[in-house]
Amino acid sequence: MTDAREPSLPQSPAQSGARPPVLVLVRDLMFAGRIGATARALNVAVRMIREPSALTASAEGQLLIVDLNQPGALEAAVGWKEASSGEIVGFVSHVDSETIARARAAGMDRILPRSQFVNILPELLGA
Repeated sequence: MTDAREPSLPQSPAQSGARPPVLVLVRDLMFAGRIGATARALNVAVRMIREPSALTASAEGQLLIVDLNQPGALEAAVGWKEASSGEIVGFVSHVDSETIARARAAGMDRILPRSQFVNILPELLGA
């Protein structure tokens, strides 16, 4: 099942089964492609979302991966968590200390620098 609102981003082929899709709020096509390819390799269903406003309308999923450097992403992620009680993993530039502090104060479950996020992506999706 693909998200008609986000046709340009890669989707995982594994949309059936009991496990809800992992939601991914990311605009950067390089990161979207990397996440999508890793999800396909692990046979994990993902739903790519490019706009933070599209996330707030959805409480599906148990895991949200979010690019915290995207404007509006932190606020949308917090709203999603309140609606779903799922886990949020945010990734951010390691030098963006202001966003990191705001994400911690907002109660993000995990905040990772981009380089570390890329390294542990298979572990995050496999969990």
